[in-house]
Amino acid sequence: MIQRSALLAFISIMASACTPAHDNPAEPKAAHTEEAGLLQFHTQRLRSDEIVDFRAYADKTLLVVNTASRCGFTPQFKELEALYQKYKDNGLAVVGFPSNDFRQEHAEAEAIANVCYVNYGVTFDMVAESSVRGSAANSLFKRLTVATGAAPAWNFNKYLITPDGSVRHFDSATQPLGGELEAAIARALESA
Repeated sequence: MIQRSALLAFISIMASACTPAHDNPAEPKAAHTEEAGLLQFHTQRLRSDEIVDFRAYADKTLLVVNTASRCGFTPQFKELEALYQKYKDNGLAVVGFPSNDFRQEHAEAEAIANVCYVNYGVTFDMVAESSVRGSAANSLFKRLTVATGAAPAWNFNKYLITPDGSVRHFDSATQPLGGELEAAIARALESA
């Protein structure tokens, strides 16, 4: 039987593994976190019974994006797919999180899938719809918010997680190609 004090010590150690350590307070939107704790997450793939275990991305440069099908930023799917195709062989993974937190997502998984897969030709991973902000947010987005100090303020926020455990937030207006996000991905892939 496990003693209560040993159990409390174990819980304390596990909780501290999920607490981010900010390396540079001058950059509030970038953080360094324990990636194993951050990636302790699993969810269902969009329109599937298959489970996506985020620990499988631990050795990848991972871009996590909250998406919506009926948003002015929805055309970013095209550039996100182009970004994925350009860098996937170098270790980039992209995961889209459909969310209706801003009332711009379809209620049915089939309709979401049609927008992603048919309209925009998305081949990167898309997971089942979930909340990404506030107390109802899924646990991955809660940890991303803590790690970066930036909750999604709208659809198509982007969180870049590198294999060394650093996490950086990019807002909705940040274009996937040709700017600071692509440059950060290229740097992360070069140093991996």
